[in-house]
Amino acid sequence: MAKPHYKSARKSDKSVKPKRRGNAAFEHKKVGEVSVAKKLAEQSLPPRRSYQGKRLAEMTGLILETRPTSDYALLDSGRGEKLERYGSLIIRRPEGQAIWQPLLPDAQWNKADAVFTGDMDEEGQGRWQYPHGDLAETWPLAFDGLNYFGRFTSFRHTGVFPEQATHWHALQKAISAANRPVRMLNLFGYTGLASLVAARAGAEVTHVDASKRAIGWARENQELAGLQDKPIRWICDDAVKFCAREERRGNSYDVILLDPPAYGRGPKGEVWQLFEHLPHMLDLVRALQSQNPLMTVLTSYAIRASHFAIHEIMQEVFTGMDGRIESGELILRHEQGGRALSTSMFSRYVSPDCVL
Repeated sequence: MAKPHYKSARKSDKSVKPKRRGNAAFEHKKVGEVSVAKKLAEQSLPPRRSYQGKRLAEMTGLILETRPTSDYALLDSGRGEKLERYGSLIIRRPEGQAIWQPLLPDAQWNKADAVFTGDMDEEGQGRWQYPHGDLAETWPLAFDGLNYFGRFTSFRHTGVFPEQATHWHALQKAISAANRPVRMLNLFGYTGLASLVAARAGAEVTHVDASKRAIGWARENQELAGLQDKPIRWICDDAVKFCAREERRGNSYDVILLDPPAYGRGPKGEVWQLFEHLPHMLDLVRALQSQNPLMTVLTSYAIRASHFAIHEIMQEVFTGMDGRIESGELILRHEQGGRALSTSMFSRYVSPDCVL
C-alpha cells in the first residue's frame, strides 16, 4: 500500500469545511431563518412532472447490513456514542440513535485513539482529541482490496460511511454482470468511494459534488487506489443544476446514486431542503435514466422521516418503468453481541436486468 502524505490533524481541524452526514454536494453553513426563506423564495422550482403506468413491484422493510471486516468494525455503541475500529485506529464519536447502554466496559472505550468532542449536534463543529498521542489527519484503509484514505474532519466524520458498503457490493456486482458498457452518475459523491468501486468494476463514471475540498479528497483516493487510468469525470457543481443541464444535453445513465443531505447550502448560496427539493431532484433523475437502466439508489440520513416516505416518492417517480422498488434501512452490526445500529434509510429502483 502506498505511503500516504500526512498532515497534522490538530492544525487542519479548523480548516476543514463543514460537512453534514450524507452531504457531499452542499457544504453546510448555519444561516438565519430570514436568509434561508429569502433564498428559498429566489429558487423557484418548476412544476412537478406526472407519470403514467402501473405501480412497480415492491419490497419494504428491507434491512441491509454491514458486518465487521479487518478494515472496519463497530465495536460498541450506547449512551449517545459509538466505538469503531478503522484499520488499526479505535475511534469514539457521537451517535444520537444509540440510546441504550454500552456492552463493553468503560476501560475498552477509554482505549480510543481519537475522541470527537465539542458540539455534539450533527450541524455543529467540534474537534478531535487524541488521548494517546497526536495522529495524522489521514490514514490508509481499504474496501474489498480498494485502497482509500480515512480522514478526521471537524464535523465528526471520517471520510467514509461504512454502512454504504452493502450498496458498493451490489453496485460492483450489477456492473460486472451487465456485460455491456455502463454509465454511472454519482450525485452528492463526497470522497468518491462509490465512484472508484464502479470504475474498477468497469463503469464510466461521472462524479458530482459541490465541495472543491471533497473533490480533492476523491482524487487523492483515486491515486491511492491506483485507478488513475479509469474513466472518471470529477465535477464540482450543484447537483440539481448539473442534472438539469444533463437533461437538456440529452445525456443518460444506466446507474444513478444520490445521497442528498437533509439540509445544505450550495456553492453559490443555494438552499437545499430535503422534503422540498428531493421530489424535483428525482424528476430530473427519472429523466436521466437510459433506455436500459440498471439501478438508481437513494440514501437518506433525515432522521425525522420514515423509509416509507422515500419509498413512495420513488414509486411515484418510477411509475410505468419495468422493475421494482426496494426500500428499508442500512445498519451496522456490532463485532460482538449481535446488536445492530441503524444509520440511514434507502430506496432503490432495480431493473429486471440488474443482478444484485
